[in-house]
Amino acid sequence: MNKNFDPYKKTILFVFSLISVALMATVFAFFWYRVYWNTMYFFHFYRKGNWALVGLYAILVYFFSTMYGALRIGQLRRVEVVLSQFLATFLANFVMYIVICLLAFGLVNPGYMFLMQLIDCFIALIWTIFTTLVYNRIFQPWKILLIYGDRPASELVDKIETRRDKYAIYGAIDAHAGLERIAETVKDYQAVLIGDIAAETRNEILKFCYGNGIRAYVMPKISDIILMGGDKIHVFDTPFLLSKGYSLSFDQRFWKRFMDLLITIPMTLLASPFMLLVAIAIKICDGGPVLYKQVRCTKDNKEFQILKFRSMVVGAERDGEAVLAKEHDDRITPVGKVIRATRMDELPQLFNVLKGDMSLVGPRPERPEIIAEYQEEMPEFTFRTRVKAGVTGFAQIYGKYNTVPYDKLKLDLFYIENYSLWTDLKLILMTVKTVLKKDSTEGIQENQTTGLREHSGSNEDVERKIQEYTSREELHHE
Repeated sequence: MNKNFDPYKKTILFVFSLISVALMATVFAFFWYRVYWNTMYFFHFYRKGNWALVGLYAILVYFFSTMYGALRIGQLRRVEVVLSQFLATFLANFVMYIVICLLAFGLVNPGYMFLMQLIDCFIALIWTIFTTLVYNRIFQPWKILLIYGDRPASELVDKIETRRDKYAIYGAIDAHAGLERIAETVKDYQAVLIGDIAAETRNEILKFCYGNGIRAYVMPKISDIILMGGDKIHVFDTPFLLSKGYSLSFDQRFWKRFMDLLITIPMTLLASPFMLLVAIAIKICDGGPVLYKQVRCTKDNKEFQILKFRSMVVGAERDGEAVLAKEHDDRITPVGKVIRATRMDELPQLFNVLKGDMSLVGPRPERPEIIAEYQEEMPEFTFRTRVKAGVTGFAQIYGKYNTVPYDKLKLDLFYIENYSLWTDLKLILMTVKTVLKKDSTEGIQENQTTGLREHSGSNEDVERKIQEYTSREELHHE
């Protein structure tokens, strides 16, 4: 069924998106005509003016929905799509409330907006459930063959299986088996997932898949990500990809700093009451210092002192050894559990941004000793320091606290090589959604002291795990 409907997937999703936006705009139009336009004493628009206001609302809903992924039915988990819909409609309603207040030349009773938000949330929930069921009915998960190499792939299987509604690994083969055997095996599958294997072998397999019209999911290497940000040029009839060797140009750095100040100054003023309350709560909890200072590295490995609200007991690292927070870490105070879950412990870093040590968006700053340890295994880890460290960033949004350094490095490099002001703005808005996701704050495993960890399981476990997941799915269908 996949292959019959796949060419129409984007069209179907676009229709779903239009209907979703139209439903929200209809709710707003009802409240606008029945409540605000008829009962409030301010300048009345002519017909086209009312249409323009409803159109503006539709544009806002579409913009925020696109920003948060609220229209990515079938691509994101259902709960994540619903959460994105809630955030998108909330921001659209908030902006329109400000517009209505400006039109009324004063504050307007927000009660109707709250009611409209509740109706929007109910519609979003029902519509998301309905469209997800339709999508899953039309587009069955791809039957995938995993091609793995020397790097353990057991953990990769676990990650993919969390989205079995979209990707289903039904078999695995070692890349060392050779192209001929892989070509014979892949006939029984609809797609291949090429893991972290040797570049030469990967290129052969990829060319074979491309030549035979086989869908291929490929894990990029660091060199691939660097080339993604390269300029495409031609010298007569010869194409080139130009990697410039530097991260941001002068004008990019200027506008990035300008946006940092433009957003951080009012954000600091607005967050001041909350920071005061957190400081009082920390002091009452155990009487220790409110702030926690630690040496971290920013652009060009320059060291600075990062500021955070203290969430652990005093002397949590008495030996001076760098030990990251673990799941259910008993060093975290009761107040610390709350501020870590809501990311409020990060608020003092706004002062680091104002000082210029950090940017709002960028790679997460690490300790010098941890960077040195990571570099022993990954010399490329220092590539992250080609830009200023950030309060939020690509790895923080799309990864987790316990994401392994190799994956964080790839995410951060993808951000650096594809930098734009629009990307920064999008990641800042996406941070709100990330804060609401519980799994983004998961600690590292109990046997870890830093972010480095061995991949759980070996390649001998891959086929056993795939068989377990497949058997579980068959039982579910029965």
